[in-house]
Amino acid sequence: MTIKATIGALLLAGTALCAPATWAQEVQRGGTLNFTAPYGSSVGTLDITASAEVQTEIVAHAMHRSLYKWNPETGKPEPDLFTEVTISDDGMTHTYKLRDDAVFHNDKPFTADDVIYSYNRIATPATASPSANFISRIQGFEEVQGGSATEMSGLKKIDDHTLEITFTASQDPGFDLMQNYVPIYPSNVDGNTQATQPVGLGPFRFVEHVPGSRVSFERFEGFFGEDDQPYLDRLNILIMGEAAARDVAFRNREIDVSVLGSQQYQEYQADADLSMGLLEVAELFTRVLGFDTTKPPFDDKRVRQAVNHGIDKDLIIDRLVKGKAFPAVGFMPTTSPAFDPDAQGYAYDPEKAKALLEEAGHPDGIDLPVIANQNESWGAPIVEAIIPMLAKANIRASVEPVENAVLEDRITGGNFTAFIWSLSSGPDPLNILRCFYSKTAQSACNYTNFSNPEVDRLYEAAQQERDETKRNDLIRQADGIIREEAPYWFFNYNKAVMAYQPWVHGLRGNPQELAIQDYEKIWIDDTAPADRKPQ
Repeated sequence: MTIKATIGALLLAGTALCAPATWAQEVQRGGTLNFTAPYGSSVGTLDITASAEVQTEIVAHAMHRSLYKWNPETGKPEPDLFTEVTISDDGMTHTYKLRDDAVFHNDKPFTADDVIYSYNRIATPATASPSANFISRIQGFEEVQGGSATEMSGLKKIDDHTLEITFTASQDPGFDLMQNYVPIYPSNVDGNTQATQPVGLGPFRFVEHVPGSRVSFERFEGFFGEDDQPYLDRLNILIMGEAAARDVAFRNREIDVSVLGSQQYQEYQADADLSMGLLEVAELFTRVLGFDTTKPPFDDKRVRQAVNHGIDKDLIIDRLVKGKAFPAVGFMPTTSPAFDPDAQGYAYDPEKAKALLEEAGHPDGIDLPVIANQNESWGAPIVEAIIPMLAKANIRASVEPVENAVLEDRITGGNFTAFIWSLSSGPDPLNILRCFYSKTAQSACNYTNFSNPEVDRLYEAAQQERDETKRNDLIRQADGIIREEAPYWFFNYNKAVMAYQPWVHGLRGNPQELAIQDYEKIWIDDTAPADRKPQ
C-alpha cells in the first residue's frame, strides 16, 4: 500500500460508499457499548504480542497503542505516539520526537525506554512472538534472534522523548509499526503479566476478563490529554463465535455491533429495518487453503496447482458465501497497488487437475487432510463443500475441525499438511511479500514454508528500491511467480459486513479488518437501551 495517492483514493472511495449514515446530531458522552469478538469462543491471551489472532486484536486495540496508527480513510499510517520524525538522507534512520502527554494505565509516563523495551521483548526468541515479523527490519534484529545480542542495535535513546531507530531498508516503517501486534508496553511491568493483567496506553483500561464470555473496560481518563478522551464510559467486548447467537442478541438489542456471516448478510439485506444499519467494506484479507510445501506430495507445485484446478470457487462464493466475497486470482488483493489487473486465476478444470497429478506421479490421486476452525466463510464448512469437487479430480480431501487457538498454534508450529485460513494481504505489499521470503520464519508468516530463489531476489531488490512505482513492479513480478507456484489454493478476498444499532455512531469502514474499530471515536445516543445509554 505504498502508492499512497492511488490506494488512498481507492480506499477513501470504498469507505465513503459504505460508511454509516451520519446524523446532524451533537456527540453525546457516556454510556456503555456492547461490541463483539466474533472469531471464536474464547480469547486465548490478553497479550497481543503472543497471538496472531484477530480475536485477540479486537480486544487489544481498546487498551494499547503502537508507534503509528492506521487511518482507514486515507489508507496511510500516521503518527500516534510521536509528534514529528526526521529521516536521514539514506532513509534508514528515523529520529522520533515522542509524545510527552501520554501515560500508561499504571500512571507511568511514556518514554523512549518503553519503545525500546517493547521491541526488544518482541525480538527476543524466548518469547516466540508472532509479532517479530513486524520489527524484523530494525537493525540488530537478526543478532537478537540468533542469540548473539540481547538488544537491537538499531534502537537508541537520545533522551526521554527522543528515539532513534535505524532500519535495514529504506521503506516507510509505518506499515509495520502501526500494527496492533507491536504495541508499546510499560517498561516497569513484567511483560509476562500482560497475558492476564494488561497495562497499556490505549483509551480504555482493562477491568475484567470472563473467559468465554467477555472482556470489560472502563474509560482511561489519562488518554493523551483532555481533548482526546473517549466518548464512552465503558466498553464490553462480548466473545460470540456463533453467528446464530450474535443474530439473536442483536435482534434483542443486547449487543450494539455484530459482524455478519454470509447467511445473515442476505437476511439483513432483505429486512427493511436491519438493512438501514449495515456497514460494508472490501477488506485486505485473502482466504486461502495453504499447503506445507516441504511435505510430499505438496512439495511438487503440480500437485498444488491440481488442487487449485479442482475447486469451483465461483460456485462456492455464490452458494455458500452468499456473494459476500470476491474471487481471488492470487494472493495480492485487488485493492493492493501490487495487484496485476491482467492476472488470470486458476480455472475450475477437474480433468486438468487429474492430468497434473498423473504427471507428478500420482495416477491414483492423493490425500488432502485439512485443519480448519468452524468459520462459515473460511473454515470447516468450506472444506466440506470442496470435498466432492476434489473427489472428481482424484483428490481425497478430509477436514479436522479445531478451535481457533489450536488452529493458530498448529499453523505457526508447522503441525499440519494443509489448513484453511483468512490471511492479511495488505495494506503494505512489501510486508506481505516478506511472508513468501525463504528467510522468514514459519512462526512469523511464512506458513507454507515457501522458498523460491527468484522471489527472494525480487523481495530483496524491492526492499532497497525507494521509488514506489518500481518497487511495486518488483512485488507484482514476485506475486506472479507465487501465483504459478501455488503454495495456496487462492479462494477469495473478503467483503466484510457489520450490523450496528441505530443509536451507535462513529464506526469506520476499516479495510484492514472491519472488526477493528477505534473505540474512542464511537459514541451512543440516548435512544440506546436503559442499561447502556449515556446518563
